[in-house]
Amino acid sequence: MAIVEARGVSVAYGEVAVLREVNLTVGAGEITAVAGVNGCGKSTLLRCLGGLLRPGGGEVRVLGAAPSAAPAFWREVALAAEEPAWYPGLTVREHLELVPLTHGTSTPPVLSVARALDEFELAGRAEATPLTLSSGQRQRLALASVLVRPSRLLLLDEPEQKLDAAFRVRLAALLRAYADGGGTIVMATHDAALAEGTGARVLPMRDGRLLDGDGDGDTLRPTSAPASAPAA
Repeated sequence: MAIVEARGVSVAYGEVAVLREVNLTVGAGEITAVAGVNGCGKSTLLRCLGGLLRPGGGEVRVLGAAPSAAPAFWREVALAAEEPAWYPGLTVREHLELVPLTHGTSTPPVLSVARALDEFELAGRAEATPLTLSSGQRQRLALASVLVRPSRLLLLDEPEQKLDAAFRVRLAALLRAYADGGGTIVMATHDAALAEGTGARVLPMRDGRLLDGDGDGDTLRPTSAPASAPAA
């Protein structure tokens, strides 16, 4: 079953074309990485897939229907893009406990709250409030938030940002586990090691067009991190 389908999707801001007749199909359990320079249209495509932006042309279908603001849609779809608004006074642990309560479905999450705190190296800051964390810790909290809630589709906009190379290896393993459990991922990334570590299909995007074939040196940047996690 196709989880994500985009057919001829185009977006323009005035006279500036941002997406040009983009076609994309992603099946259940697949990870697709859209790679390209800043401004090529990656984030705009993710916004269209999440229903946050209506394309000027073409069609988007997610889980067999048009993206929607309805709660039922967002119970199945999780998005990590810009840093979320944190609740004043709630701790890191309380934020993670709140998320699955408000997005409950019959689909189990990849991580429990306790495991998420460990995996994302936040256990020592569990009783702190998010705004007292470093930018890298807040990025880890944002990513943990989408994995402690049930979902069938993850939309991730440059999830590697503000993370060191070693932690990106761990993130790749967590995303691979999500897909191995039947989840689907579409992410925009610059990181070659992250894409390789997840086993993603890499699709280059240039000037608003999604191309066939793997990314190259113009679309993905190598990192010093290995593509797979070292043995314990």
